[in-house]
Amino acid sequence: MRKFLVVLDDSRECLNAIRFAAMRAAHTGGGVEVLAVIPPEEFNHWIGVGDIMREEARERIEAHFEVFAKWMRDKQGVDPELAIREGEPVAEIMAQVRDDPDIGVLVLGAASDKKGPGPLVTQLTRNAGGLPIPITIVPGDL
Repeated sequence: MRKFLVVLDDSRECLNAIRFAAMRAAHTGGGVEVLAVIPPEEFNHWIGVGDIMREEARERIEAHFEVFAKWMRDKQGVDPELAIREGEPVAEIMAQVRDDPDIGVLVLGAASDKKGPGPLVTQLTRNAGGLPIPITIVPGDL
């Protein structure tokens, strides 16, 4: 089954990408994999504090994911998977694509402000030649 990979973060454009990926998966009989990346700078504290912060970040991600997962199940009939990685977002997204051969499309949401499409879209489209799958960019105003 072909999966649509979408990145879960705190951006507004993330919502459009998740919605688009779920609708495409429902219409094509595919699946959705939601990837959350915890950046390394969140844990540059003492070892014990860093471990607690890491666990809190995972709990926050899982709670955030469950909101979207419920919507996908109820409205689109799609049961998404959650993957959590730690590291630099672009490197971890590319690693996830390489590690999971079922991922067929990377879905990203583009910001609609004048500053540009957002850092993930900018960096990943620069590296698009290194990805074995296409990237779908969902406009911010969609």
